[in-house]
Amino acid sequence: MRILGIDPGYATVGFGILDYDGRSFRVVNFGAITTAAEAPFPERLMTIHNDMTELINLYKPDSLSMEKLFFNTNHTTGIDVAQARGVIMLAAAECGTEINEYTPLQVKSSVVGYGRAEKHQVQEMVRSILRLKEIPHPDDAADALALAIAHGHYASSAVFNEYSKRAYNSGDYQKYRDGKDKHI
Repeated sequence: MRILGIDPGYATVGFGILDYDGRSFRVVNFGAITTAAEAPFPERLMTIHNDMTELINLYKPDSLSMEKLFFNTNHTTGIDVAQARGVIMLAAAECGTEINEYTPLQVKSSVVGYGRAEKHQVQEMVRSILRLKEIPHPDDAADALALAIAHGHYASSAVFNEYSKRAYNSGDYQKYRDGKDKHI
């Protein structure tokens, strides 16, 4: 499965592309889409949409994983980020890419095992899980990779749960235990 993780923003959109086979991740690419601060906001949104469409068409991800938006203190910034998320989702939908959203708590729990982990703990676990020499930069790219990892974990868990349910319901525990039931 190829996963495109996105850390949405309007100045910087972090992206991380991973291949995941249900056991391990392989880094395909990561980085950031940036927009010029002096550009009018609609042009910044257009840049994000165009660059996102280009990324999706180039790497052909099976799924896009993005953080759910929540408003903290600065609602104006949150509204602008929401608009950026909208054009990112539009690009994914136009390309037929599945969209998945996760809360920060879900991402931290999936990557670190603790939903209240600090940013540096998440970044260090991203480095470790992906077997990188250093923490990915910019921070937005590291966050996007964390979102891709979280989706890999959640997606494979869903497949495993469905597989377990089928094996249990069929009464065929031995095939389930031995992994010989290849009907996934």
